[in-house]
Amino acid sequence: MAKYLAQIIVMGAQVVGRAFARALRQEFAASRAAADARGRAGHQSAAASNLSGLSLQEAQQILNVSKLSPEEIQKNYEHLFKVNDKSVGGSFYLQSKVVRAKERLEEELRIQAQDREKEQRPQT
Repeated sequence: MAKYLAQIIVMGAQVVGRAFARALRQEFAASRAAADARGRAGHQSAAASNLSGLSLQEAQQILNVSKLSPEEIQKNYEHLFKVNDKSVGGSFYLQSKVVRAKERLEEELRIQAQDREKEQRPQT
């Protein structure tokens, strides 16, 4: 009787061990896939910074936005563009910086939208 009880306990431990190992492998694979996706997004963001000449943080500071909200970006862009218009005594240089900042933030929004779209696609 004790022999059978010991065999049942050993078999149960083996089943639980295999299930735990399989769950760990799946978790590691999911973690690796998420890290790869974040890495690609980082490369895209860095490439966008190189093209526009502005980092994401610089663009946010120029347009005075803390979160990437298209409405807030557009509102601040329009205000700063009008204020820095040369016809009202503004600076063309600052106006150009405002335009580049808006372009950089729009590029970041596009990158984030692409990443969300990729995450929502069913994995095959």
